[in-house]
Amino acid sequence: MLKVFLVEDESVIREGLRDNIPWEQYGFSLAGEAGDGEMALPLIRKLKPDVLITDIKMPFMDGLSLSEIVKEEFPKMRIIIISGYDDFDYARQAIRLGIDQYLLKPVTRMTMRKSLMELKEKIEQDMEQQDYQVQYQEELQEFEQFSLRGFFEKMLDGRLSAKEIYEKAAELSLDLTAPCYNLLLFTIYEKEGASKEWYARKQEEVFHYFLRHPRYILFRLNVSSYGVLVKGEKEQMGLLVANSLECFEKAFGQEEQRIGWYVAVGPEVERLSMLPQCYKEANHCFAYRFILPDRHVLSADSLAGYLAAPGGESLGSVDFMQMDPEIIRDFLSRGAEEEIHDFVESYLHGVQNALHSWMFRSYVVLNIRFAVVSFLESIGADQAEYQDEIGAAVNRMHDEGTDVFLYFINMLKLAMRIRNRINSYQGGKMLKKALEYIDENYGSDELSLSAVAEQVGMSANYFSAIFSQNMQKTFIEYVTDKRIEKAKKLLRQTDRPLGEIAKAVGYKDAHYFGFVFKKLQGCSPREYRAEKRR
Repeated sequence: MLKVFLVEDESVIREGLRDNIPWEQYGFSLAGEAGDGEMALPLIRKLKPDVLITDIKMPFMDGLSLSEIVKEEFPKMRIIIISGYDDFDYARQAIRLGIDQYLLKPVTRMTMRKSLMELKEKIEQDMEQQDYQVQYQEELQEFEQFSLRGFFEKMLDGRLSAKEIYEKAAELSLDLTAPCYNLLLFTIYEKEGASKEWYARKQEEVFHYFLRHPRYILFRLNVSSYGVLVKGEKEQMGLLVANSLECFEKAFGQEEQRIGWYVAVGPEVERLSMLPQCYKEANHCFAYRFILPDRHVLSADSLAGYLAAPGGESLGSVDFMQMDPEIIRDFLSRGAEEEIHDFVESYLHGVQNALHSWMFRSYVVLNIRFAVVSFLESIGADQAEYQDEIGAAVNRMHDEGTDVFLYFINMLKLAMRIRNRINSYQGGKMLKKALEYIDENYGSDELSLSAVAEQVGMSANYFSAIFSQNMQKTFIEYVTDKRIEKAKKLLRQTDRPLGEIAKAVGYKDAHYFGFVFKKLQGCSPREYRAEKRR
């Protein structure tokens, strides 16, 4: 219900309006009342009503003065002035202030009802328009994020020249010009016991921080990780990175029981063409999140002590806690294929010298094998699918003298191939279920990414990434295409009004439907219908 606040110094009139107007019947609730503008103002600031009804002539602060302050502080608040003075000067001042209704006393119930219903319609139209603007911004943002992912993937892999980087950036309306750059890579994941709603709120808290600051460009790195390009003056970079890390710490620092998070920081570079090297070093640090799970910020500086420590010279100096097979299983669950080399390097870093021992080398090989087999069993892989390949990898190691490093890489690649195959099959089933649900419900204005994600048992963010990765278009693009194709068919084959067609394909508002249709088709629905019927 919409809230109304009533200001009138004559108690008889105020009580008459308060008690004799059936507010709820008209879709309103009386949120408060006051006898003059001075008493009313703090209450209005606290209650923030949708409609203010105020007399003009009052002691201490009159209605026009109150209205002027309210319009300045709450420009969307609707105002009805009531007055016993049929004075053009008052009316003129009211018009200048943007007053919505000017009513003369005595105000009848029918007059008040007419004014309230007119304002209600205007308020609801404004609210709908605001909803559509938010919806459009969200759709635009989702599409931009999908485009950014492809752009950054190519740039960080070194597949774009400096000229191509600037050309692609211009197409995406990205301003990349800066004297200095850096990269942050981060991942956030919910732990057991955290609700999806709570996790989504915490995640959005961090996303909004980067999205509202022009010195940061947020992009998706892969299904589970994100990147942030930091750009600015060289003397600013340290502060920009520090502020970013403070944002993560503030959002997640006290929530480690319910959320996992890691941020890797690359080295500063002065050219866009040097970002692939920056990415390579940041990604190398990022791999240490599996080896050093208590360190949430990973950089060359934060890892310096660990990396400088020599590998164990003997079995007695080896830290067997860092040889825990659970680390390997965790990497196979959450890591990406492009991280394998860096992960192996980080895992074996502290035992390099001890690998000269045949006994210890055999232990490491068995440890790797058991961890891989355990992981594959946990995801339901068929033994026949991996036993022969694992055996062949072991034989190659013994027969060809393959070192532990290469053996480790090969075993992880094997496990990830099988994992991806299983995930692809399971993801395919879930995607099929999602597409069937969309086909059945795209005509409903209640259809949303969150609703479909819930239907298939995924978080909205993860489902968005999986959907765009498999369909090569965003969820919004896919749904919009289906809606517009259905609308085109209805425009060609029926005489149904445009408003009816809009509702039939999932748009509550015909104006927004027309806007989307023209954006995609280059003409309005009316023009399309006329063209196809010639």
